[in-house]
Amino acid sequence: MILTPRTVKLTTRTGIDIHRTLPNRNIRTIGAWCFVDHFGPTDQKDAMSVASHPHVGLQTVSWLFSGAVEHCDSLESVQIIQPGELNLMTAGYGVAHSELSLIGSSPMHGVQLWTALPNSARNGEARFDHYKNLPKFNLTGATIRLFVGEFMGFSSPARTFSELIGAEVDIAAGALISLPLRSDYEYGALLVAGDLKIDYSELPLNHLFYSSAGASQITMSSLAGAKIVLLGGKPFLEEILMWWNFIGRTHEEIEQMRNDWNNQSERFPSFKDHIHGWIPAPEMPNLRLYARGNTTLQS
Repeated sequence: MILTPRTVKLTTRTGIDIHRTLPNRNIRTIGAWCFVDHFGPTDQKDAMSVASHPHVGLQTVSWLFSGAVEHCDSLESVQIIQPGELNLMTAGYGVAHSELSLIGSSPMHGVQLWTALPNSARNGEARFDHYKNLPKFNLTGATIRLFVGEFMGFSSPARTFSELIGAEVDIAAGALISLPLRSDYEYGALLVAGDLKIDYSELPLNHLFYSSAGASQITMSSLAGAKIVLLGGKPFLEEILMWWNFIGRTHEEIEQMRNDWNNQSERFPSFKDHIHGWIPAPEMPNLRLYARGNTTLQS
């Protein structure tokens, strides 16, 4: 299955286009991966200027191909992320942060990903982790940078709460490669640059190829070269409710998260950054929100 992206604006202030493939009406999660945004490449000076906003019940996974972003949060973390490094923020019961792209010679280009935290971890303490020196290894015709999980005998030190894989795969021009898969994992492959065929079918740029659990390998080829983000994990069996920047289980939980943020409660301590802004939560919809599982698991 190929998932077509929706084009959305990062913020009304910057207007940079974001290509969003998850959540999707057909596939809500790939493992615990529940949110996939691809942005850039762009030379826009204020490509990313996202003022203070909250998260609950999820992890944010920030990965750049070029450019640099300053992360600030309510845990008093201040961290500049560069390509090949990982910013991993575990929201737990609640955290607030901001993101600001830094002006430089390289275009802004990267992905912003979320994972849903399981019940056992979703109300835990917030934390922020920054990782350098992540595994990088070669396969004939490809270079792989592993930022989450285990793959081909390599392991990322990133702290996660379910079985996952996240990797950047650069495929050489003219290469034909075969990636080994775990049969108990479902997978997604997002094309962020170049041209790609998966199992001899064309994958358009910014689209995400989805493979359900059961496959043992995947074949990829590229004429001019390609960059993909490979995501996977054991199917996430819990029903979740995603609304704005929150993941909960009930309408009442989401409503409480929203009220806590808009009332600037102690759940989300204030912090200093270079943006000096604050994004209020939108109005709740005029209907009751319900938790749902992955569409593929309910069909």
